[in-house]
Amino acid sequence: MVTQILDNPECNFKWFDISNPKKEDFVDLAKEYNLSEASIKDCLEVGHLPKIEEFDTYHFLILRSIPVDFHENSDTMTEITERISIFYDEEFVITVHRNRIEYLENLKSLNKDHKRLQSSKSLINSIVSESLRSFETLLTNNLAPKLDDYEEQVFLHRKRKPFLRKLYYLKRQIDLIRIILTHYKDIVDYFHMPEYKNIYTQDLRDLYTRTNTLYRNLAENTSQLLSVYFNIESNHTNEIMRTLTIISVFFMPLTFIVGVYGMNFEHMPELEWYYGYPAILVLMLVLSGMIYYWFKKKGWL
Repeated sequence: MVTQILDNPECNFKWFDISNPKKEDFVDLAKEYNLSEASIKDCLEVGHLPKIEEFDTYHFLILRSIPVDFHENSDTMTEITERISIFYDEEFVITVHRNRIEYLENLKSLNKDHKRLQSSKSLINSIVSESLRSFETLLTNNLAPKLDDYEEQVFLHRKRKPFLRKLYYLKRQIDLIRIILTHYKDIVDYFHMPEYKNIYTQDLRDLYTRTNTLYRNLAENTSQLLSVYFNIESNHTNEIMRTLTIISVFFMPLTFIVGVYGMNFEHMPELEWYYGYPAILVLMLVLSGMIYYWFKKKGWL
């Protein structure tokens, strides 16, 4: 469905918004603004990463941002991000999206004389900035607190297994967002060229640099946390094996003695000895004491 948001002569551009796009929605706009079939096809397809393309009569943008809410176990690009496609030039802006995008709705509700709506470049810069800011918001309000909680579970809680699945999805989400942010670099660099460069594009570049750095650090922390988790689990397994080994060493000589006197040969003098049974018990006790002393001296107990 096509909706005209802005037709302000003072701004010198028109803004059309298309929600739940279909090919027929572009028929009139394609004729009026000479939109390429390739761009319209990209716009209708699902799954594109952020990019910017320059045509003779317009520019084409694909942006991705984080929705207000998504499922904790989401791990695909379409699940944890929402897409907006943009056709724009000095005279027009066409935004295309399937779902309701919060920051886009906020821009629509601005007064027509707002500085963000003074030109098509100002509007596009605002949309790109808001889409990038959604990644920063997700990091500070969601991903970072989750990682702090998981670190606490790794180091302080004895029952750590249930959190491993959650940490897996967190790592998948961070890795996917980093891929998306990598594709944002071309867009940010494009708007930072001399002909576009101003205080707003500088803010956009700073926002991208800050967000990219934060996600890189978060990705490193997540990988380190996984490594620490597996090291702790490995050490725990080694402790169990060490305990079992010590127990088996205690019983090896005792089992040997019991095995010798369990052979039931006819000529075994100790079998006829009156003090044989208590003597063997004492011998086994002494051997156990010697083994315990040896382990204690080696620092294995």
